[in-house]
Amino acid sequence: MIKYIADKDHYTEVLSLCEKVKHDLWIGTADLKDLYVGSGKDVVPFLSILDKLLKRGVEVRLLHAKEPGENFRADFDKYPGLWSKLERKLCPRVHFKILVFDCSTAYIGSANLTGAGIGMKGEGNRNFEAGILTDEPSIVDAAADHLDSVWTGAHCAKCKRKDFCGDRIM
Repeated sequence: MIKYIADKDHYTEVLSLCEKVKHDLWIGTADLKDLYVGSGKDVVPFLSILDKLLKRGVEVRLLHAKEPGENFRADFDKYPGLWSKLERKLCPRVHFKILVFDCSTAYIGSANLTGAGIGMKGEGNRNFEAGILTDEPSIVDAAADHLDSVWTGAHCAKCKRKDFCGDRIM
C-alpha cells in the first residue's frame, strides 16, 4: 500500500496509527509544539499517547530540530514517565518529517508535529500538508534507515553547523 495523504487526513490517517504501535515508534520532525489529539471522547496532549506507549513497553524515539515551546514543555512535565523512558535527541539540521510504526509502516511528508501540521487544528488554522503513508518494505526501510542515520550521528563528523548544535548527538 502506498497512500497519498493530504491536509486533515494527516490527523485521521497518520496520528491514529500511533496508539496502535506494538513495539517501536520513531518520529523525526523539524518543529514540535503542543499537539493535541482525540483519545476516545477526550482531547489530550499527544504526549499522553507517547506516555501510554512507553508504559506498555513500546520504544519511542523522538528526533527534532529545536527545543519545543513553553506549552509543550508544560505538558511534558505532566508525564514523568517521559522523563526517563522517552528517547529524545536534537539535531538542528533535521527538516524531514518521518514517522515509522513498528518498522512496518512509514509516513513521509511535510507535516511537522504541531497542531497546524499533523494535529487537530480547525480548517481555517491548518497548514496545507502532503505526504505518503506506506507499508512498502523498500520505502519503509529507506525512511527508517535515514532517520536512524541522523539518530546515531552518522552525519555529525562532516557537519559544518556544530556551532548551532546545543545538544550534540556525537
